[in-house]
Amino acid sequence: MARIVPRLSVLTEDAIAGVHARSLEILGEVGVRVDSPSARALLARAAGTAAGDGPVRIPGELVDWALGAAPSNVTVHKRTGEPAFTLGPGGDGTRFGIGVTNLFFQDPLTDAAVPFERAHMASCARLGEALPAFDAVSTIGVPRDLPPETADLYATLEMAANTTKSLVLLVSEAAAFEPCLDLLESLCGGLSARPFVLPYFNPVSPLVINEGTSDKMAASVARGLPFIYSNYGMSGATAPITPAGTLALLNAELLAGLVLAQLMREGAPVVLGSLPAGFDMATAASYYGPETMLLNLACGEMMAHYRLPHSGTSGSGPGWGPDLLAADLFWMNHLTSCLGTTGLAPFVGGNFDSLAFSPAAAVYADHVIRQARRFAAGFDWDDESLGLAEIASTGPGGDFLSSDLTLKMFRKAAFDSPVFPRLSLEAWQAAGSPRAGDLLRRRAAELIAAGPAPVDRDELVARGEDWIARRRR
Repeated sequence: MARIVPRLSVLTEDAIAGVHARSLEILGEVGVRVDSPSARALLARAAGTAAGDGPVRIPGELVDWALGAAPSNVTVHKRTGEPAFTLGPGGDGTRFGIGVTNLFFQDPLTDAAVPFERAHMASCARLGEALPAFDAVSTIGVPRDLPPETADLYATLEMAANTTKSLVLLVSEAAAFEPCLDLLESLCGGLSARPFVLPYFNPVSPLVINEGTSDKMAASVARGLPFIYSNYGMSGATAPITPAGTLALLNAELLAGLVLAQLMREGAPVVLGSLPAGFDMATAASYYGPETMLLNLACGEMMAHYRLPHSGTSGSGPGWGPDLLAADLFWMNHLTSCLGTTGLAPFVGGNFDSLAFSPAAAVYADHVIRQARRFAAGFDWDDESLGLAEIASTGPGGDFLSSDLTLKMFRKAAFDSPVFPRLSLEAWQAAGSPRAGDLLRRRAAELIAAGPAPVDRDELVARGEDWIARRRR
């Protein structure tokens, strides 16, 4: 069966070669600062240089070796053990997750922002479980009703207990990272055989592998866990102001992280990607815009060229709630991601530059993702789909309302939203002229209040709380 499928690309083959060459030039001539003494010694030894305090320059042949050593695909599982999705060449298209590390929670009905608490983590994880377009739940927020020494542990517990979907794990306190993995292993068994957790790490732009990141990388590699290595560069602040310079720099940083991971263990599974942002000189704030989406696509194409798994931007940030500002970037990000080579977009639902999580925005994003995937799927082009015999038998002036093909396919032909009914003007007026935003908010409030919990939720919470209590003694 033939299928017509739309595609979107940014880079030509010559451009891909140029980005790679400029990235190697940056690594070979400028180098990277590596803050961890052990990681710096490992990288310097492989690069054939002294492990001094200066930048480590990485030769192109070492990058080539790492590109050949790294696995092309990473299969991520559900907590219950079934495969969820595969990142990398021939993968399952763009996968989405809700998140990430927000400090506030926005009431789904009023948008009022309150400090993010443990209870919000539980209800928002159940929201991610309920929304079908999401494949993962990232660390949605940082509980501020708990002391810092236990906040990451309870946040991880509530995520794992309230969804069976894959987790993207971000840990605020460096000392809590391995205990969070220990907690998950105590609840779910070994993590490496069928990994459902993807730890997420950021180096520091420009060209710094900070000690916390390299330590967490080493801990993940030692456990056989795949992880996401993703840089965040603000054009005009921590990256060149031009898209070209930002792309070359961020790509070089990703290659440096890949080299370090493969030196830690050859064949270590790594997911690479960038969060390219702009920097507003007037407000001293970062932002996502059209150039972000271009660079996100370009980064995905570079990883596809390298045959490596990719994680990119998620379209969150500018909204004040589930509003036009949020919808603006959701549509631009989700549609272009599905049409390009983006592997994972893990952080959907944050407003105010991912400071406040909005359940209603996440519900709207679910609506957008479902349509973007439908658009990206294209349509069949074969004899049955063409229906030339029906066209001939219907003839000029006829209709296809009761044709065999219509009766066979009409239930699948239209996109139906669980949030927004398809209303005529008369039906809309008869219903009291409802506002679409109000329908969205009510749906989000319902899911937050009564989202389904996994059957083992109470058991996992009890076991996890006992584990945390015993650890603190």
